[in-house]
This record gives sequence, C-alpha cells and structure tokens, in this order.
Amino acid sequence: MRFRHPDGSTVHLAYCTNVHPAETLDGVLAQLRDHCEPVRRRLGRDRLGIGLWLARDAALALVTDPSALRGLRTALEHRGLEVVTLNGFPYEGFGAEEVKYRVYQPDWADPERLAHTTDLARVLAQLLPDDVTEGSISTLPLAWRTAYDQERATAAHTALTTLAERLDALHELTGRSLRIGLEPETGCTVETTRDALAPLTAIGHDRIGICVDTCHLATSFEDPHTALDALAQARVPIVKSQLSAALHAEHPHLPEVRAALAAFDEPRFLHQTRTLTAAGLRGTDDLGEALAGDALPDASPWRAHFHVPLHAAPAAPLTSTLPVLRAALTRLVGGPHPLTHHLEVETYTWQALPPELRPRARTQLVDGIAAELTLARDLLTDLGLKELP
Repeated sequence: MRFRHPDGSTVHLAYCTNVHPAETLDGVLAQLRDHCEPVRRRLGRDRLGIGLWLARDAALALVTDPSALRGLRTALEHRGLEVVTLNGFPYEGFGAEEVKYRVYQPDWADPERLAHTTDLARVLAQLLPDDVTEGSISTLPLAWRTAYDQERATAAHTALTTLAERLDALHELTGRSLRIGLEPETGCTVETTRDALAPLTAIGHDRIGICVDTCHLATSFEDPHTALDALAQARVPIVKSQLSAALHAEHPHLPEVRAALAAFDEPRFLHQTRTLTAAGLRGTDDLGEALAGDALPDASPWRAHFHVPLHAAPAAPLTSTLPVLRAALTRLVGGPHPLTHHLEVETYTWQALPPELRPRARTQLVDGIAAELTLARDLLTDLGLKELP
C-alpha cells in the first residue's frame, strides 16, 4: 500500500510475511498464493506491499539462481504484490516449535550474518518495483547481550562497515539504494534506541541506521518523542519502522492479572518482560520467569514482548501498547517530512496467542491481517497522508 505524504513523497505500508512459516523458495511462493494475495483481495486493493522474510535457504536459492529470482519477481507482479523491504532478523527456523534464543543466531560477530544479509540485499535490489529506487532491510541489533565481549563487538563493527561498502557497490551497479536498520530489542546488546546511538555513530555510514519497532520501543518504556528526537539529533537514519504493539498489564500484582498474563506464556517465542521502577528498568528474559515468584517487581505496570494484533487488544484486565504506536507514528510521518518512508505491520504471533484467540482457518488469518492493515491505513490517513491506488 502506498501513501502520498503532504510533502509529495511516497510512504510505503506492508505487512511482514514472517507470520507465515516458510524456509524454502517453494514455501515463499506458496505464501504469496495462499496468504498474501488473499489479503490483498480482502482489502480490495490492486497492489499490496509485503515485507518478505527470506530464510537462509530461500535467500541462497535466489541469489545463486537468476531464473529463480526472476520467477519470484514475476510471481509478485502476477499476484499484485510489491516488495520494498525485507525482514532480515530471523536467519532460519522461525516457524519451529521452539524459537526462543535461537532467533539471535548467528549474530553480527559471525560471518554467516554478513553473508546472509549481503544475499538479502542483492535479492532486494532485483525485487524492487521499477518505479522504486530505495529499499530497506531490518536486522538483528548486533547480538544477544550474553557472551558479547569487546572482541565480538569489534568483529560486528567490521562486518557492518563491510556491508555498508557492499551496499555502496550495489548502488553503483544497480542504481538501487539499500539501507540496513538495526532493530533494538529487549535483552540484546542494543536494547533501546539510546543503545543504538554509540555503535551507529561509530560506524558513521548513512546506509546503516535503525529500524524502530514500536512493540520493542514500548516494552522498554521508551517515550516515542524523546527516542525519535534523540535519533534525529544524532543524525541516525530511521531506515524503517515496524508497527507493532506489546502486551501491557497495569496492575501485575493482582492474581487475576497474573492469570491473564499466564495465558500468553507460550513455548515458541521469547517474551521479554519489563517494568519501570524508581531505580530504572527491570526485566526478565521471558514472561514465565516474571510470573514465577518475585523475579520482577510488581508495583508498577509490566510490558511483555508479545506482538498482539493491532486491531484487537487483549481482553481486560490486560491491554496493548497501541497508544505508543500511535504516538510514534505521529512523530514518524505526521510532521512536515517523513522520518522514514517504509512502514511494516509485524504481528507474527497469531498462532502463539492463547488458543481461543488463534485463527482456526486460513481465512480467519487473512481477515485478521487485513484488519491490522486497515487500522494502520486509517492512522496514516488521519495524519494527512493520502492512500494511492
């Protein structure tokens, strides 16, 4: 979906396909047929943006076989889909029964991460629509915080610098300008937007910036305006923003609140949980840890890294951080010029919701994704953007 900003520039809205598990190119093509095109039709649009997630094997197949890459581009065009952004955070196995800490491997100190992201960039340069010259890729925020010493930090810095040089060369070769955004996430080396300032300033290349995920922003209790102003002041480019909402519990000390939270404690994904105390941010690596005894202070609200559907907040006594998304979006695209032109709805946890909330058929998932995109569209038009055909 495309929108015209009052300044005349185009803002792209997509939804991320990591909600549809696929590790191979055949699986990606099936996603387009079974999910993405039906979402487009459900919205009544001739064109729909998708933020592709390409696992290692799928990306490798595309970068080593020009005919396969041409075939993917043809399939996208045939189904009325377009790609301007990729989700390069998960490397593989995102549809496994247990993902948890595995999603942070390999990190930016490992050569595999540089190789994979380079492949993604080469693929994206060929998938961009003919009238689009700028693409974006979100990626791991360096590493999970443990076992990340100075030696690994130096290796990660070197890898990102090498990537920037490769993106420069790709621009010269193809005329397509691609940028990479580190995506701050709780528990990682770069947990907040503030944590991103030092490494990104040190790299000092405009092709390496930040991806602002509004669920992660909220989970860390960051004020959107303060965070985005700091990025602007430091001249850190906002490569893209993922529109998502976290799980919010206003009164976590109450038994009924804990019982409601326990329904979201599931085995597939890591749901880092945070609370803001007088002494600063406190947290656990997973929701179950927070619910066990007194691992986390409960005098103040809790937020958990659980991407809840944008249009459907959890039932009381829980809610979502949709207000944080609204505030961030206002700052991102509501001003005289957009701070980013790439927006991506990223709710990948539909099948991890409590059983009674999960879509039981493919059509229900299509309806849910379409409803999220409709909400995002309405937020954008309320800010003065005009939806384009």
